Amino acid sequence: MATTSDPTQKKAEVTRALIRAGYDDVLMIDRETASSVLTEKRQELLDRIRDGEIESVRQLASDIGRDKAAVSRDLELLFRYDLIEYCEEGSRKIPQLKHDTVIVEPIV
Repeated sequence: MATTSDPTQKKAEVTRALIRAGYDDVLMIDRETASSVLTEKRQELLDRIRDGEIESVRQLASDIGRDKAAVSRDLELLFRYDLIEYCEEGSRKIPQLKHDTVIVEPIV
C-alpha cells in the first residue's frame, strides 16, 4: 500500500484494504465524530440492536432501562450519522444496524 499524507487518500486506502480482506459493508467514521456520537449509552443501544429481536423503540428503551424519549433522541442521532436505519412495520419504526462493520479512522 502506498503511503500518503492526504487524510482522504489514507481513508480510501484503508477502506479498500478492508474490502479486499472481506469486509464488504464498512462505514468509517472520523475520530471526532466517534468521540461525540458513540457515547457509552449509544454504544449500549447499538449492542442491543445488534443482538436483534427489537419489536419497537418502546421495547428497546424498556430492555435497557432508559426513558423512551431519550432513546428516541439517541436513535435519531445514530440514524443521522448512518449507523442505523429503520424498518417500518405498521406504525412501528424498528431500528436496525445499517452496516456490518463500523470503524473509526486510524490515527496514523
